[in-house]
Amino acid sequence: MTRGKLPKVRGTVVSDRMDKTIVVKTERRVKHPRYGKYIRRYTTYYAHDEENQAKAGDVVELAFTRPISKSKRWRLTKVVTEYATGAVSPGAGEESAT
Repeated sequence: MTRGKLPKVRGTVVSDRMDKTIVVKTERRVKHPRYGKYIRRYTTYYAHDEENQAKAGDVVELAFTRPISKSKRWRLTKVVTEYATGAVSPGAGEESAT
């Protein structure tokens, strides 16, 4: 039985103060229905970070998963770039075939 392709999102870590949990903020731009100007809209996700590897300011990729707690429905798959150094993790620019 296959579950199909589960959604993934990429965003910036806003908070890493909780144990094994990070708060990730994503931005999307939507066009105002009347005035046509593009507006920034933000969504925050609570994600499970088993090894506490993501720090505030890092760009990370999340994958949708089963409910882990009341508010956590996402898990950290990889840290794309680190905030302090700007270092890119290996394979960050390539998409996986899975």
